[in-house]
Amino acid sequence: MPTPITLFLIDDHTLLRRGLVALLGQHADLRVVGEAGDAGEALRLVPQLAPQVILLDNHLPGVRGVDAIVGLREASPASRILMLTVSEDGDDLATALRHGAHGYLLKTIDGELLAEAIRRAARGEPVVSPEMMGKLIAAFQVQGAPEAPAPAPLPVEEPQTPLSPREEEVLREIARGASNKEIARTLDIAETTVKIHVQHILRKLGLSSRVQAAVYASDRQRQE
Repeated sequence: MPTPITLFLIDDHTLLRRGLVALLGQHADLRVVGEAGDAGEALRLVPQLAPQVILLDNHLPGVRGVDAIVGLREASPASRILMLTVSEDGDDLATALRHGAHGYLLKTIDGELLAEAIRRAARGEPVVSPEMMGKLIAAFQVQGAPEAPAPAPLPVEEPQTPLSPREEEVLREIARGASNKEIARTLDIAETTVKIHVQHILRKLGLSSRVQAAVYASDRQRQE
């Protein structure tokens, strides 16, 4: 059995933390090792626990989560920080990425998708909720690419295996920031079909994430 990914939760709502502990405890490869209700308490505990992934809410007493990221990274440099918030504000997204967050997730995320996002973050992959993709692209276009670990714009090269017309449609929707459900509704196809198209697009373009696909598509549109 592989060693579980260690997690630290920062949220001022005790019931929500309890719910997350129960939810994540259903996965044998995830283990919550600590929690805090505010940034100050987190800064005292995180250096001792050195969790692999920190789940950080934005609305905290005294200081916003996005403003606590720098201190948390200094306290535990090896930890990956994932925002888990209700805030859909594009400025919060851009600030979190600039300060060094490894992802930005909305609290409406499905439990299984949250677990997978944590695993990806632990591997060093940036993760962003599909609902925030449009605002992520806007952050690249208006402010320039955020600092690492957000993905840098990719060289625009034609894929060795051309995308099909339908895959091109799906890629344009990804660049627009649409979720799989929204793409399915727009193109009048099943959501499972959209997921298959996304997998094919990533493989053909040699990309590893939906974020990279969105940045690729946005760069290509600007160069056309």
